[in-house]
Amino acid sequence: MTSSINVNLPDVVAEVAAAFASYERALANDDSILINALVWQDPRTVRYGLDDTQHGSEEIRKFNSGSHRISTRIMEGTTILTTFGYDCATVNTEFACENSDLRGRRTVVWARIGPDSQPEAGLHCGWRIVASHDSVISDRLAP
Repeated sequence: MTSSINVNLPDVVAEVAAAFASYERALANDDSILINALVWQDPRTVRYGLDDTQHGSEEIRKFNSGSHRISTRIMEGTTILTTFGYDCATVNTEFACENSDLRGRRTVVWARIGPDSQPEAGLHCGWRIVASHDSVISDRLAP
C-alpha cells in the first residue's frame, strides 16, 4: 500500500520545531501563560503527567496554574519530530534530570488549529498541543 500523505515537509517540520522549542522553554521556566497558549482549548485535549491526568483544556489550565518548576537542570536527549501532511505532528523526546537516575520521556501530539477556532492561534502558525504524555523510568532499567 502506498501512502499519499507527505511526511516531514521541511516547512512544516520547521514550524513544529519552533512550537516545540517554545513549549520546552515554557516548561523549563514554569511559564503557564505560554504553556496554556500552546494547548488546544477544547474538552478533548488530554494530558497524562508523571502522577496526574487532565482531560480537557480547563483541567490543564487549572493544573498549570500551580508552580511545577523543576528544581534541577534538564538535559535533553533524543528528539524525533514527525509531521504528517500540513496539519498533524508528533514530537517524542527523551530527557534526564541532573543528579538523578531517572530518565524522562515526553510525547506531544500537535495539530494545526486554525485562527478561527482559537483567538491566539497566530502563535507558531496555529500549532497547538492536542495530547501529551510524560513518563519516567530508572536509568538502570533503560535499554
